[in-house]
Amino acid sequence: MKKSLSNKVALVTGGTKGIGRAIADKLSREGINVIITARSEPQDNDLNHYFIKADHSKADVGQILLKEIEEKFGKIDIIVNNAGANLTPGGGFNFINDEDWENEIQLNLMSAVRVNKALIPLMLKQKKGTIVNISMNPAIQPIWEMTMAYSASKAALNSYSKSLASELGPSGIRVNTVSPGLVKTPQMQSYVDSISKDSGVLPEEIIKNILDKLGNVPLGRPAEPSEIADLVRFLCSDESTYITGSIYQIDGGSLAVV
Repeated sequence: MKKSLSNKVALVTGGTKGIGRAIADKLSREGINVIITARSEPQDNDLNHYFIKADHSKADVGQILLKEIEEKFGKIDIIVNNAGANLTPGGGFNFINDEDWENEIQLNLMSAVRVNKALIPLMLKQKKGTIVNISMNPAIQPIWEMTMAYSASKAALNSYSKSLASELGPSGIRVNTVSPGLVKTPQMQSYVDSISKDSGVLPEEIIKNILDKLGNVPLGRPAEPSEIADLVRFLCSDESTYITGSIYQIDGGSLAVV
């Protein structure tokens, strides 16, 4: 696998922490030149990736990335659209206003749309490329108390990804979606701590409640970010050259559908 990936150039949006960082680190270990983005510069000196400051909720993010990537690297082989977050307060439809809906759509759907639109022409020039969009299981199994707007934005990302795969397949560009369940990230911990503070319920109990809401997880735990990164690495490699237009659930078995 390392031979098929070495010397390629990859962009991982939201790549300074959590799932994005795990993906960036995995790809880097395969010999890939990795570009990461975030709204603020990483504080961790161990991140040996090329950093571009970018706010993925803004309309100009694609052009900002295109300009710098063209100047510094001249090409792009892999795009991993990982930037995203559940920013909306829980509680159901009556607690979500128009601004909340717009924020979720801009960050979780339009970010990927804009980045892809700007960078796909570079892939078309070389007649090959790989795009992996990071969705989440709530796109298929929403939890109305916690993820209503977020789930809708990720469901839209799933549909967009499938359409894009159909359009770009004849041009040699593959598009797949990775859909994690509950993952042990700093963002998840912050979310749990916030609920714990407001409710007085212990964080461990909140995680158990979330797992119960998901219909329990047969493997009995949240995923590690590195486990998500392993799947992304495979989808970026030459070992997956006939895979496109697919959504991969990686959730410890929690999604109870065939």
